[in-house]
Amino acid sequence: MATTRDRPLTADSGAARSLEQLENRLTIHDYRKMQELFMSPELNENMGLKREDFVEKMSAVVRRGTKEEYGELFDKIDLARDGLIDWNKLTSFVLLELYETDERAKRLVIPQWKDLHLLPLIHKDAVQNVTSLKSPIGYLTVGRSGLIGIWGESLKLQRTLQITTEGVKPKDLWVTCLVVLPNVNKVAVAFTSKEIYFAELNSKQGFSCQYKLQGLEGTVICMDYWYNPHDGNEAILTLGDVCGQVQAIAFNTALISLFERPSSSPEDENVTMTIKWQELVSGYHKCCCILRHKLHDKEWVRQVAYSSSLDVFMSVTTSSTNTLVLAWREMLSPHLTMTTCHIPHGVNAFDFHAKLNLIATAGINRRVCLWNPYVTSKPAGVLEGHSDSVMAVQFITERKLLFSFSKDKVLRIWDIQHQLCIQRISGSFPKSLDFHSVLYFDEPHGRLFISFNNQLTLLELEQDSGKSRITSHRKAVTCILYNSVFKQVISSDTGSTVIFWLLDTGQKIKEFTGCHGNAEISTMALDGTQTRLFTGSTDGTVKVWDFNGHCHHKLNAGRDQTVEISQILVLSRTVLVLGWDRMITVFRLSNLTQFLVQPSEWKGGAQHQDDILCAAFLPPQTLVTGSSGGEIVVWNNSTETARIKLHLNAGSQLKTDSDSQMQQKVTPTGGLSFRRHTQFATNYTNFDSENCNTIARVSFLDARKNVSVTGGANLVTCGGAGCVRFWNTHRSRLLAEFEAHSGVGSVIMTLDQRSQYLITGDLAGWLKIWHIEDYCLALEEIPITEPPPLIRALQPHDDCITDLATCIQNSHLFVLSSSADCSVALTDISGIPFGVFGQEGHWRIGNYVPISSFRGENKYKIEEENDIKKNKSVPFVEEGAPANPVEQAVPVAEDKEDSAYVVNVWDNTILGKKYKEEKTRKGRKYTLLKKATRIKPIVVFRSLNIEALKETTEMNKLNFLLHPDKYFGEKLAEKSSEDLKPPTLSATLKAAFDEKNLFPKEILDREKKFKATVDRFCPALTETGKRSGTINSRKGSCVTFQT
Repeated sequence: MATTRDRPLTADSGAARSLEQLENRLTIHDYRKMQELFMSPELNENMGLKREDFVEKMSAVVRRGTKEEYGELFDKIDLARDGLIDWNKLTSFVLLELYETDERAKRLVIPQWKDLHLLPLIHKDAVQNVTSLKSPIGYLTVGRSGLIGIWGESLKLQRTLQITTEGVKPKDLWVTCLVVLPNVNKVAVAFTSKEIYFAELNSKQGFSCQYKLQGLEGTVICMDYWYNPHDGNEAILTLGDVCGQVQAIAFNTALISLFERPSSSPEDENVTMTIKWQELVSGYHKCCCILRHKLHDKEWVRQVAYSSSLDVFMSVTTSSTNTLVLAWREMLSPHLTMTTCHIPHGVNAFDFHAKLNLIATAGINRRVCLWNPYVTSKPAGVLEGHSDSVMAVQFITERKLLFSFSKDKVLRIWDIQHQLCIQRISGSFPKSLDFHSVLYFDEPHGRLFISFNNQLTLLELEQDSGKSRITSHRKAVTCILYNSVFKQVISSDTGSTVIFWLLDTGQKIKEFTGCHGNAEISTMALDGTQTRLFTGSTDGTVKVWDFNGHCHHKLNAGRDQTVEISQILVLSRTVLVLGWDRMITVFRLSNLTQFLVQPSEWKGGAQHQDDILCAAFLPPQTLVTGSSGGEIVVWNNSTETARIKLHLNAGSQLKTDSDSQMQQKVTPTGGLSFRRHTQFATNYTNFDSENCNTIARVSFLDARKNVSVTGGANLVTCGGAGCVRFWNTHRSRLLAEFEAHSGVGSVIMTLDQRSQYLITGDLAGWLKIWHIEDYCLALEEIPITEPPPLIRALQPHDDCITDLATCIQNSHLFVLSSSADCSVALTDISGIPFGVFGQEGHWRIGNYVPISSFRGENKYKIEEENDIKKNKSVPFVEEGAPANPVEQAVPVAEDKEDSAYVVNVWDNTILGKKYKEEKTRKGRKYTLLKKATRIKPIVVFRSLNIEALKETTEMNKLNFLLHPDKYFGEKLAEKSSEDLKPPTLSATLKAAFDEKNLFPKEILDREKKFKATVDRFCPALTETGKRSGTINSRKGSCVTFQT
């Protein structure tokens, strides 16, 4: 039985509501009052509180929050909807809500990794260094034998270079370390021959050495390079050798030349220049100087680094004394001042966090110590948990986390602030007893490289896209279902997890984990009563579950073999399982008497030449199956015999085989089996012609009962090459074929119950909604290639869409979509994104009001809708603009029954019917009136001609200023004459007042036409307006009345 974890409904976050939820505002004293109320004797008899009693009593006893908030709290606790809750349900809700909040916080902190990836083997011996290249972006690896591998940003090997030296034979060559000099586009390579080569990575000449530094006192085994980003001439190369010396070459003209060339040397830069170490120490080269110390006392220096923020050279050894040395230069002194840290047993490596001002050391004593560089007497923190010596450490700067990797191949990630291990990764790394390891983390790209001898492994962080991406599952979602009985959405993923969501709010209410062990759940189905869940997995089994997480039956569909199940079809008497065979695998429901059930024999045999991928059933007995080769077979489900067989030939023409021809032996074509839809996402542009006719989905147009008899389409298929096809199975004809998605390979689809909308999804995460109510209703001689009206195209997911479904809630139609980006999205039928299941702030479908109805008048073009989404602005509607293409292409018949999703009460009233008759009779005149009434103020404003103002001539005072008694009557007499002070500007106006001079002529003409039109069509409204104007004038509220 799968592990079950019930999840209660969590509260809306501050993003969803401005106020904090009631359960988060309640204190411990409030909960004690609630407990006393629940434990009272009168409530123990009733075993709980009903909703009305809970709201009234809790609001009176606790006295915190409103009654509406207590009502919402009751609804969130009462998941079973039995109208009764007790103290146990309340406490379970609060505790599990805290658990969900804690889990959500962990997901924001703990890194999420992709599966471990092994890079191709190019090195024959141990990898010595891994580093990144900035221009061009890529990576560079070097092996002990001197082979350099150059990798692109996508981690594809671009080329390899072999390092060669004059004095050492290739078989004796041993590279100890490599460092990149990005400001001068060079690399520095150290050898066991006590040499350092400075070379350019030139694609034409390979490893082109420019400088050869010889005569070092000891073999350099570690290097570090720093340069000033504001002045590239300033750079420091730090060296650590086997003699315990830390030496630094400080360059001051790096962009011009690293070292001075003697006047006698040739000017050709391709000629290698040999430099003696003593020349640098003696100060012969003025372009650089040497700094060094020998405080490590002949111990091998394991790692060196220079910190520009501290202006300090750092180095470590495996010795217990002088383990960590910090050295700095004071007042341009030629000598270094030093301080040391003594760490028992020594350390293997270290890293420095400049923002936190912390040094982390990888101790041989299995401890990771955090040091303040200004306090070296004791560590600021100690991280314990490793069971073997720590080999490497590295900070994640932005997240304030720390990597540590130990010799027992355990990778730990630590929270620096709390000094706790938040993640442990082990068991997935290559197995080897003795190994040499290098750890490198490329933080800008979120890639962690760990080498095991010559094998390089990669752990990559999940893409964040600059913000926390909302996910519904931890792994890619494979299938979604809608349970209309319980109003729940069910989703599954590749990690064998099934999650139940409440559609009304988007809240997680139940989760089954490990349903098929570690095998992926590829498909699901519900039985007719929607009380049993069927899950199909890549392990070749189908399991039957109840909603409490109990597995009742296990169907051995693959006959003990690992197969790829693509669909489960549950009928009244049988269960059909498809996906990996040319024959239908059938289970009789009468045989489901034991836990393990074996398949029965399908009487129709193998009629497909390729694997059957999908099926659809039309009552009472019509079954249709589609294969990867593009064949469609129509069956009689009662007799399990094939009736007709349809498929497209090379010329995309429909081919029909008679029943007699179908009884002949079918020979396989030998084509490859169809791969799952999600597997195309990695390279969906490189699909071949063999998969162009693949049938990925097949659906009946259930609402078209008698259309197929008259020649209309009753079947829809989709699949390869982004094509959707409409068929008539009665006449064996292809009626329409159009490309729904171009250049994205295979597509999937779903239909609503009334067969009005077609929803398609592709591998790039795009979703398209089509209106097909009036599409292919009649038989055509030539298949239609024009697509149906497109309502909306949107991209709700970042990765390929794996499944689609529709659901109806509160008379509104919604679209459910799942994706390989681990999310399940909800979208309304007009294409407006509603939310993602699993988001912190929950929605309320009960309060949902559609932004725009499909029948509404204010329709924008699809291009304008996309602009609104991008620019977050409303486009202007110009006067005289052409009608919206969606309105033109989707006529709504007046006599047809109204849609179930949009209830039109107006059409059923007497006034509404007369309005329809008047609309039909007037025709074009009504259309003009309709356009006039829809004019927006913004349109009128844009039509104004704005010009420079002319100089005003002297104007006389306005008449109402000269004779106020005529306009204001007795009210003026009541006021003092001193209170009446005309504006200064008005006093300067001496011209006669004329309202026609204040407005453009086109506005006055338009107003005049509008009044005439209203008087003609709505005389009753005009008469009412006049009466209102008369009444207002009698009251003295205004001087004149304007309609």
